Amino acid sequence: MKRIITILIAVLTMTTVNSQTLTERQKGLAACACLMAQGDLVRLEPAVRQALDCGVTINELKEAFSQLYAYTGFPRSLNALGVLNKVLENKQANWQEGKPWTRPAEWDNAKKAYELGVKNQTQLSGRPFNYDFCPQDDYYLKSHLFGDIFAGDQLSHADREIVTVAALSGLEGVAPQLAAHKQGAVNMGNSQELVDELCAWLNNEGYTLRSSWPKGELNPYGQFFTGKSYLAEVESGLFNVTFEPRCRNNWHVHHKQVQVLICVAGRGWYQEWGKEAIEMTPGTIIAVPAEVKHWHGAAKDSWFQHLTYHKDVQEGASNEWLEPVTDEVYDELK
Repeated sequence: MKRIITILIAVLTMTTVNSQTLTERQKGLAACACLMAQGDLVRLEPAVRQALDCGVTINELKEAFSQLYAYTGFPRSLNALGVLNKVLENKQANWQEGKPWTRPAEWDNAKKAYELGVKNQTQLSGRPFNYDFCPQDDYYLKSHLFGDIFAGDQLSHADREIVTVAALSGLEGVAPQLAAHKQGAVNMGNSQELVDELCAWLNNEGYTLRSSWPKGELNPYGQFFTGKSYLAEVESGLFNVTFEPRCRNNWHVHHKQVQVLICVAGRGWYQEWGKEAIEMTPGTIIAVPAEVKHWHGAAKDSWFQHLTYHKDVQEGASNEWLEPVTDEVYDELK
């Protein structure tokens, strides 16, 4: 009986670890890191306020934005710190200063900083890592990034990797580094489930939607969509529609008018009845003929934005909404 109880406790403990869920604090850190990496200062300011409301300390944000200079460059790091400084001009009573900052001892001992960097990089990589192709970068990584920077005590190693994964998720052209740090985040103390949840959350909340076009408000025609979409009027007659991943509109027909679709961000699909679907990426333009049954929407793993307007509009023009695009039809798209 004692052995059975011990096994049950072990299983329950394992289940708790494996079902680790993102906290509001971790979401706050991730949102700020992702927007900082994109240089989106407009969205970063309210994200900083929300992060502070959710328990991220002022000194933790300073540490996160400082660390990320190594991944995004000094200009974006300094800009993010500038946003934080601006937000603190109206500091709220519930915002915490956090642990007092202290100068790491490794900063005064290059040998110790390098040794710490070797240890941290080995743990993150899961094995000794040597970049012999470029000794300069190998030294910078060990001595500075994983030595000097990781010597700070404001963020745990697990939190540092949440910040790094979130930042890299907001950048283009860094797929190898993102993949490495997703595994590194696990090696540094996060569960695989947490890392997967983090990436899905950033995607679902739109933080990884790199776009200068307005997202707008919830689409008033949402009853004709599967999933959430948003609508913003850009100018008279020109609208931007934003689709969350997997969101698509119903089959529909434009009578006596041509609809023009211009993809401006993300990745999506357009399909006419009885024809193969067409992938839409930024720059794709489609003129939907009048009287043609069709649908359009986001890919499974990407937000999607397109501009839309009508041309060749005749008297009596209208839209006819039809049945939803089923999961069976949608899931066949590759």
